[in-house]
Amino acid sequence: MTTTYALLLRGINVGGHRRVPMPELRTLLTELGHSGVTTYLQSGNAILTAASDDENEVATGIERAVEKHFGFAVDCLVRPAAYLRALADACPFPAAELEGKQLHVTFYDRPVTEDRFSPVDPAAHLPEEFRLGDRALYLYAPDGLARSTLAVALAKPAVTKGLVATSRNWNTVAKLVELTRD
Repeated sequence: MTTTYALLLRGINVGGHRRVPMPELRTLLTELGHSGVTTYLQSGNAILTAASDDENEVATGIERAVEKHFGFAVDCLVRPAAYLRALADACPFPAAELEGKQLHVTFYDRPVTEDRFSPVDPAAHLPEEFRLGDRALYLYAPDGLARSTLAVALAKPAVTKGLVATSRNWNTVAKLVELTRD
């Protein structure tokens, strides 16, 4: 049995730091035994098929290989195709009516609950809003992420302590859903 996954690498190729060229990443993933490897954009998104149905096992193997090959640690989150489809279907915001830069998903390494985000006052950031999924947070930022005060509040260490998190805009989420269907 094989499983198709989206691989999300955290914090690579930003400002010329922690460079992970996508052709090298594709080669590395293939050498690890994954098939159907493709990458999307330069920001650490890949699609792969693995023999394991344990996403944590797949992520850990990739993290070790990336650190050995590139010389620095990179947190990796791996999500199966079915999870991505369910996440997109469960979006609490009208994604089809919004620009991709207005809607973001932050993926977490474990389930998150409302109490974790209690230090954030949603009313102080309107018209920006957020909603929680199981291991994800949906963020509506009408002026984009770069101008989002809510995104800053949600990323503070008091809120995110102990979590591995990485965000993608809705265009990227939709593309990953599409690529994992093939």
